[in-house]
Amino acid sequence: MIDAYEDPGTPDCRGGWRYLLWLVLRQPWRSAAGALLGSVWMVLLAATPLLMARAVDEGLEKDDMGALALWTGLLVVVGAFNAWLSIMRHRTMTRVRMDANFRTVKVVVGHAVRLGAALPRQVKAGEIVTIGVGDVQQIASALTVIGPGVGAIAAYLAVSGLLLTVSAELTVVVLLGMPLIALLVGPLMRRLQGTEAEYRERQSVLTARIGDLAGGLRVLNGLGGKGLVADAFRRDSARLREQGYRVGSVTSWMQALGVGLPTLYLAVVTWMAARMAAQGTITVGELVSVYGYVAVLVRPVSYFVDWGYQLGRGVVAARRVVRLLRLEPEPDTGTSEPPAEPSVLYDPESGVRVLPGRLTALAAALPTDATAVVDRLGRYTPSTATWGGVPLADIPLPQLRARILVADHEADLFAGTLRELVAGHADRDESAITQAVHTAVAEDIVRGLPDGLDTPIDAQARNLSGGQRQRVRLVRALLADPEILLAVEPTSALDAHTEARVAERLHAARQGRTTVVTTTSPLVLDQADTVHYLVDGKVAATGTHSELLDREPGYRALVARDEDAEEIVR
Repeated sequence: MIDAYEDPGTPDCRGGWRYLLWLVLRQPWRSAAGALLGSVWMVLLAATPLLMARAVDEGLEKDDMGALALWTGLLVVVGAFNAWLSIMRHRTMTRVRMDANFRTVKVVVGHAVRLGAALPRQVKAGEIVTIGVGDVQQIASALTVIGPGVGAIAAYLAVSGLLLTVSAELTVVVLLGMPLIALLVGPLMRRLQGTEAEYRERQSVLTARIGDLAGGLRVLNGLGGKGLVADAFRRDSARLREQGYRVGSVTSWMQALGVGLPTLYLAVVTWMAARMAAQGTITVGELVSVYGYVAVLVRPVSYFVDWGYQLGRGVVAARRVVRLLRLEPEPDTGTSEPPAEPSVLYDPESGVRVLPGRLTALAAALPTDATAVVDRLGRYTPSTATWGGVPLADIPLPQLRARILVADHEADLFAGTLRELVAGHADRDESAITQAVHTAVAEDIVRGLPDGLDTPIDAQARNLSGGQRQRVRLVRALLADPEILLAVEPTSALDAHTEARVAERLHAARQGRTTVVTTTSPLVLDQADTVHYLVDGKVAATGTHSELLDREPGYRALVARDEDAEEIVR
């Protein structure tokens, strides 16, 4: 099975079927072993009725106890050996599925890391969740066809060969069964792929809706928009439920065929064999063997149907993974040198001009307008923004990232100690960490943890509160000490008292360095050197907080609304 540190290889992204084949070819010996074990196991199942026929014809009918004991003993030996084969087949196929599962996870995670900040701008969060939760497992399950699937073909051919020694007529009936199955299951398989693909799409939309609702609950409460989003969620949920019924309808037909077709086989072939035995065409032992062969065929036929079912769902899941893997990060074609000294950041699209060495606030009625400005100034979206007159798009990305940091209030927090969480694996001066913790008013977090900075923190800091997580993110951003810090809603989850202290300390700690914050909190706006009031994504007014309160009614209403929202939350 794939090692945690092993290179998963380069996936074949030409389509869903190609991706599934790539997973098989990445573990050729294990896949071959699974196919071989599955084939021998199912073929030996067909040996059981053959041995029973010999025991009846040569032992019971001839009253030969020696022959009866011989064939019965062989039946026990073959049964025991086949039981061992079944265990080994199951173990091998479990490893095949787990390898495919972990390999796909590594490929998807590795590609997500390569995409970096471009990922959430190219694919919805719900899509990623759906791939990670459902599609990866479905892809792994589809590889079941390697063992039981190949074994079913081998057993089908073996039983047909054994039946040929009994009756050519019965053999023809059995062989005609496979085309019949293909005719019945083929259209259902194509329909399943279509309904399953649509179901997965709707599932990702609903998951994204849940994330938006949870993430924006505070803002929605303040604006009175929670009901609108809840209604949209109910509509999406109803559509997903209806689509789930359609998937279930197709699935139920395929599962019904998996049970019904083998039963029909058993009835038709047994009836024909019984007539032949009554007419003396075949012996009683051969009648027993035919019944056994057909009973053995129940499993391969059901595997054929299940094969189509699993492959249909697996290829849909593989196509979604391939679609993600085809996404490419924004190419870095910059060749211009960034300004050597602190310079003005300018976004022509909004008119925002950020002067160096100052704390600048962006206040917008729609938070997305302010966030869009930050994305352009941080070069996370294509724009004509400039830095010291040099287009950001012309500056090599590594140099840009080394000097400009965008700190999102929902940025990921990885598992590890609190020290690793805020400082990474680099050696950070203890005094610098202490200063960053102080500026973010996070001393109480450190004191409240059993081992202080060395306390393990869960992934996404789930063992911390929302306000604590936000302050930890701010500590991390401050400790990076960028020349330009662009912070998105850095205090939105804090109470008024803590927010006021953070704003005051942030202004003091970043004195002489360029800092931009998006906020509508009067406590933070009051500490800003410059406030840009945005309307429809454009600068409508610029000044200090007090100046804008005096002369801009829209700004005054925006700030007052934020105060009311804070009262509602508290």
